[in-house]
Amino acid sequence: MAPPVQPIVIWFGRVGDMILVSALLEILHRRYGGRCHLIGAGAWPAELYASHGDVARVTCLRRYTAFLFDGGWWRALAALRASRDDPVYVCEYDPRKLRRIERLLRASGTDPMRCLFITRTGCLQSAPHWIDRLVCFGRLTPPAFDAADVRGSAPACAPHLEVAAAAREDCAAWIAAQGLIGRPLVLVQPGNRRTMRGRDLRISGDDDKAWPIERWAALLHRVHAQLPQAAIVLCGAPREALLLTWIAEATQLSAVVAAELSLPRLLALCERAHTMISVDTGPAHAAAALSLPLVVMFGAHSQLEWLPRSPSGSAVVGVGGPPQSSRLDQIAVDTVFDAWRTLQGRVSPTTVPATAP
Repeated sequence: MAPPVQPIVIWFGRVGDMILVSALLEILHRRYGGRCHLIGAGAWPAELYASHGDVARVTCLRRYTAFLFDGGWWRALAALRASRDDPVYVCEYDPRKLRRIERLLRASGTDPMRCLFITRTGCLQSAPHWIDRLVCFGRLTPPAFDAADVRGSAPACAPHLEVAAAAREDCAAWIAAQGLIGRPLVLVQPGNRRTMRGRDLRISGDDDKAWPIERWAALLHRVHAQLPQAAIVLCGAPREALLLTWIAEATQLSAVVAAELSLPRLLALCERAHTMISVDTGPAHAAAALSLPLVVMFGAHSQLEWLPRSPSGSAVVGVGGPPQSSRLDQIAVDTVFDAWRTLQGRVSPTTVPATAP
């Protein structure tokens, strides 16, 4: 028998994009028989797919480094030159990033007949939600290949992440160090990538995903009153530490923990937490992909396009977004709290408090 084909998927997206693409990776793995080679930009693709059944290899380019000085570029170039028999699926839609990808494919001598670009199909217009677009894309076949049927059971058609054993061990040690063993964990993600631009924290009036600190404090007080045994973990990247500190200081509750989290530790926390409340950002998609019930707050972006999906059907409740609102600061505390309370009866009975490592 011929060896299985290894699909190559290229997207220079951010964290949320690279989580959504897991729905496509599953479809391609089942169609072609080989686990995928994912080519992305930044550190997060390797962190997200360090342990994943649909991914054989991850190659990461630097986001802002010239090709000549980027080791990831040369590794991707060599891999494409060595993969003369594999289909290439390009999910990128940003024109500037697309030019970089097209240059990479030309330099590697990749046959255009082996390639599909999502922007050159009807998939972006076929459905409002990005996951449905990726599912549509995964069902198409480059001209150089015969159409392949899905092997085995039908794919979930939803993002799915897997947590590496090392991340679980690190998370368990962190929980023990924080004194949180035996307590349910409610995760709260208040920041987004606009908060992290440049070297400094920025909360701008132009940021439609910024919710006032006093509302975060009021919400956390109500969550604590509803679930007093829980630890409320404010989640954020290191550059969001100041925002987390401001919210914790405004809340003045010992149950609130401000946590600067690496992406692997965040994934492990999502796997074992009780619920999450998040703005519309990458960690919300991570939570849904790990079947953590959550509430997602939307600003100018539509829920029809970006509401996270769970592979297991765990609860994902969106609040805000057009046409109800165009900014987070138009969403009331009561609205978010009432949405979170609906999760209480929908938390899986297998969800357990954190235990000792």
